[in-house]
Amino acid sequence: MNQILSFLSGTGSAQAIAVYRTVLRISLPLLALIIVIRSARSLLGFRREPEVWAWLRLEGDQLLPVMHWENLIGRKKTADVVLDFATVSKNHAVLSRQRDGSWTVRDIGGRGGVEVNGTPVRSGEVAYGDVLSFGGLEMTLEPVSKEEAKLQSLARTRAGKGHSPGLTLILLTLLQAMVVLSFFFCRVEPRTKILTAFGILALVEWLLFFAQKLIHRSGYEVETIAFFLMTMGLAVAGSANASNLYKQLISMGIGLAIFLTLGACLRDLETAEKLRYVAAVFGIVLLLANLVLGARINGSKNWIYIGSFSFQPSELVKVCFVLAGASTMDMIVTRKNLLLFVLYTLFIGGCLVVLNDFGTAAIFFIGFLAIALLRSSSYPSIALVFVGVGLAAVMVLTVVLAVRHFPHVGERFSGYGHIWDHMSDNKGYQQTRALICISSGGLFGLGPGQGWLRNMAGEGASDTDLVFAFVSEEWGLLLAATMIFALAALGLFVVRSARLGRSSFYTIAATASVSILLAQAILNFFGTVDFLPLTGVTFPFVSNGGSSMMCCWGLLAFLKACDTRQNASFAVRLSEKEADRT
Repeated sequence: MNQILSFLSGTGSAQAIAVYRTVLRISLPLLALIIVIRSARSLLGFRREPEVWAWLRLEGDQLLPVMHWENLIGRKKTADVVLDFATVSKNHAVLSRQRDGSWTVRDIGGRGGVEVNGTPVRSGEVAYGDVLSFGGLEMTLEPVSKEEAKLQSLARTRAGKGHSPGLTLILLTLLQAMVVLSFFFCRVEPRTKILTAFGILALVEWLLFFAQKLIHRSGYEVETIAFFLMTMGLAVAGSANASNLYKQLISMGIGLAIFLTLGACLRDLETAEKLRYVAAVFGIVLLLANLVLGARINGSKNWIYIGSFSFQPSELVKVCFVLAGASTMDMIVTRKNLLLFVLYTLFIGGCLVVLNDFGTAAIFFIGFLAIALLRSSSYPSIALVFVGVGLAAVMVLTVVLAVRHFPHVGERFSGYGHIWDHMSDNKGYQQTRALICISSGGLFGLGPGQGWLRNMAGEGASDTDLVFAFVSEEWGLLLAATMIFALAALGLFVVRSARLGRSSFYTIAATASVSILLAQAILNFFGTVDFLPLTGVTFPFVSNGGSSMMCCWGLLAFLKACDTRQNASFAVRLSEKEADRT
């Protein structure tokens, strides 16, 4: 025990400490890779079992499965319920399941209209046994039998089965302990603050884990990946500027509150649909406040300062934008709803021109493309294409204005592709140093506090824009690459889940959210290594920045809601029997 204490206090044998540091340097990336692989296998290993929520019985006892909470009914081959009859329109109606298990049908402009028990309706409730008519084609809505429901429930992949989330979290806690030991062995100060910060992080992740267990949720992989990335974020903060440790933890706390609040709201589609309008208004207010109160830093007017506190409104607007863009199936095909989203998107684009924030404009453009792809059909798709072209023009205009009026931005673009010719000036200084530091860190890194990039923290943006290089230098290229692999796993998970999404709202929101997260990581990484101009975009959960942290946790809620595995999603309310079985 005395020997261990002497090691931790930095008074032990220099040779012994060097051995321990070497063991930790090699073990850390391997353990991180095991954690991410376990989480990825659990997320991606589920069978994509279709869920049948009801049946539509046609004449002749032909049964058509109703496989989502929202179902587009029409003649179009991509409809959820395809009725290949001449009297049925391509997009005829939407059949929706409510939170209490009841159903509603909405006429979305189909020829011949919609009838329930012989009565024409524009929107109305449907009970089991009712006769529905679409363009004169009649069918009966029937429930799924108890035996069928039981077999479906048993067939669905249980979240975490074969890849215990609890064991993965134990490994993550071990990783965090090893990170703290690395700080101690490398004699990075202040050790007490570093130990406390990582202790709080470990406590929060375990409290959230047990809280989800109490409500019978067995999937924890998405949160584990986020906490792994946060671990690296605290490792960067502890080395670059320990005063940021508690700020990041406070931001995590606020982000978790957003994550859980959104999760609760997303359990009810009616509540989520109302929330999207509130979010849209809140996003407008944030951007207007940014225009009036924002301080211009490095050419971009995207920060608001209130005393010693500062935040970046555009980060929170990303969550509002995803909520505003997501929509239930019956609203997707409504032109009024589409027009509102188009106007909201154009407003954001106009604000970004004034704020001169090219990096955020690029992120919003990618998020818009994801939403547009999933919302497109016939005339609405044409409108969305025009808006996409408009947003592209906004990005070009933002770059032109930035290059013309702010020399340092012009230098970034003019230096792109040949930074080694400008090692000593602003055109290539940051990226050449970043590449040199990535090389010097090797596969396993130099150790916390031993890198050169920490000297560029703050004004030099090494703990934000160049954070991939920061992690590579001090913790190794293997660990830095694992961060990208972790986010890629979330992207693949959403792609696999989207096809079986219970609601278009969950599918659109999750796809847009993961597109934004991946786009940020790609722009951050490619900007660091000069594949793209340096845009000042943060790496999710890792870069120093409270606003970015809150945004990332907010976006993560949409990924959680789209999970179709058994007892994993926020969106499904468990019955008492289902809860007892978990």
